[in-house]
Amino acid sequence: LLQSGWHSRLAGLKTLLFNVSRAVTRDVLITFSPKEGPSRLNSTEKGKAGKIHFPREIFQSLGSQTVRVVVTVLNIQQLGMFKEVNQTGQVLDNTVLGITVGESSISGLQEPVQITFPHGELPQGVTPRCVFWDASKGQAGGWRSSGCVTQPGDKGTVCSCDHLTFFTLLLNPALDSSTARALLAVATAGCGVAVAFSIFTVAFCIFVRCRFRLEETVRTNLGLHLNLVGSLLLLNLAFLLNTGLAGRASPSTCRVLGGLTHYCLLCCFTWMALEGCQLYILFVKVLGTYIHHYLAKLCLLGWGFPALVVGVAGALGSYGEYSIQTMDHQAIAHLCWITSKYLLVHYITNCGYFGLIFLFNMAVFGVVTHKSCSLQGTGAVQGHRKPWKVALVAAGLFCLLGATWALAFLTYGISSAAVLYLFTILNSLQGLFIFIWLVVLYYPKTKESTGSLSYIIKHDKTTTASQ
Repeated sequence: LLQSGWHSRLAGLKTLLFNVSRAVTRDVLITFSPKEGPSRLNSTEKGKAGKIHFPREIFQSLGSQTVRVVVTVLNIQQLGMFKEVNQTGQVLDNTVLGITVGESSISGLQEPVQITFPHGELPQGVTPRCVFWDASKGQAGGWRSSGCVTQPGDKGTVCSCDHLTFFTLLLNPALDSSTARALLAVATAGCGVAVAFSIFTVAFCIFVRCRFRLEETVRTNLGLHLNLVGSLLLLNLAFLLNTGLAGRASPSTCRVLGGLTHYCLLCCFTWMALEGCQLYILFVKVLGTYIHHYLAKLCLLGWGFPALVVGVAGALGSYGEYSIQTMDHQAIAHLCWITSKYLLVHYITNCGYFGLIFLFNMAVFGVVTHKSCSLQGTGAVQGHRKPWKVALVAAGLFCLLGATWALAFLTYGISSAAVLYLFTILNSLQGLFIFIWLVVLYYPKTKESTGSLSYIIKHDKTTTASQ
């Protein structure tokens, strides 16, 4: 079609053809735009046009040949081409760029071809990805990204690819409308279950502390668990209230609700960190760890520090309506949360804060696991401990220290839909998991002390003192 000149009759197709040979001693620069098509450019890129940077490596391999370079800009909406089955992302400006040099296939370039796709600010939650068309994918072909590196920028995205073919920039929403609604339904149902079992857990902890005579260490542990479950209860209630009122609440109410939700989340993270600190004190610093009014001081820190952070964030005006949007700027979910303008506050107070807590708690979990295995190997811990109960204790500690929240760091891009579901289910049911763990671990210990956590700690203290 290109050689016979028929391309001029096809709407949405613009082509630039030129001849090159080995005499080319420098890189070749071409600009393109969906409206004006491609053109040669010998100076620095100007305006809002895209840019193609051909490396010299392509032309140095030509020898004495003179070949034709074809750059084609396609509007796939008008042409009805390059349609992938079940495609979730959207092609930027419906534009596909075809690049060929000569009649041979070019791949495995050491210095990649660089294609700059210009665009403005992308909608929140949209991830650009450099892709090329693979006709062998599926039955009708599809987009692939192997061999291409994506470098997003404020005014455009640079695609560095080691081969020549048809390229485009695919805009992948972190959530599509159906996935967002399904996740919201799962989270709402899970939070409802979590609220019920959080109430059961609080009642159970109070019952055990009041009904049985327990060692001071066990009472402190139960007090810690009680506060953590209480923060989870408040977080679930705040989320249910948030999803129910968001989109209908006044701006001032939404700011208060966003701050409340953020406060409850930070309280959960802080109490997870305090659980890790308590484990460290019990299993590592087993001697000389008495602290006057220990639990009261933990409560001051666990409930007071998040209030300080939220107060500073609120003074900055960080809270308000936050919406998850599709690529055509249609909102699919509303929340009262940290607004898009202050996402740095979210990254610091939530992502950064939890990241530090997660690293510390996983280090403590590793130390506790190693020490427990060492005690069992030396015969320090007596009694018949069933393997399923040991596994449950380990899983409970893992959940108690907030490991399930780390799945949030894996929810990046459209391929993370399964991880999003897993993250939503596990964390909305965290109250249920802790309730089962506490009942199995603590209630039998009111009748027997052999094999209990306090027994291990007591024996470890005795062993350390004798050494």
